[in-house]
Amino acid sequence: MTHPLWPAIAILAFVTLQRLLELPLARANTQRLLAAGAKEFAPGHYPLIVAVHASWLATLWWLTPGRPISVPLLLLFGLLQVARIWVLRTLGPRWTTRIIVLPGKPLVLGGPYRFVKHPNYIVVAGELAVLPLVFGLPVVALVFTVLNGLVLAIRIRAEDRALAESASPLQSLQP
Repeated sequence: MTHPLWPAIAILAFVTLQRLLELPLARANTQRLLAAGAKEFAPGHYPLIVAVHASWLATLWWLTPGRPISVPLLLLFGLLQVARIWVLRTLGPRWTTRIIVLPGKPLVLGGPYRFVKHPNYIVVAGELAVLPLVFGLPVVALVFTVLNGLVLAIRIRAEDRALAESASPLQSLQP
């Protein structure tokens, strides 16, 4: 028989491992882009993003082991993972966790970017809300949704300014 702690631990281990594996990819892409002449914009808010995401994971590790799991919400979280992969594959070597822009390069308008301007932020907002709900933690979902929303308000304005300064609106990249 499975111990009641293991389902939550397995889910959190998956999410934590996923995030930890993405960091070297983001770092390598950032270094490659900067070496190619890209510029980083508005790095000042980046520690806030890291703090919100790290706190979210730490809170989940603290509160969720042994809690019941909502299978429908876990399936929704799984769909968000599919969307996350779609975003990462669409951006390819241009995906980073920072605002890095190659001046004069076309904007990415393929994949999920055909439908919405900032699909990655929609996915992340969904993840931060849905995963706590998987474990029946609506207050955690609300707190981190609000914190993430505040940071994203800063981030999206900065990213939109950076993209407007660096790319022609007529340019597009269809992967």
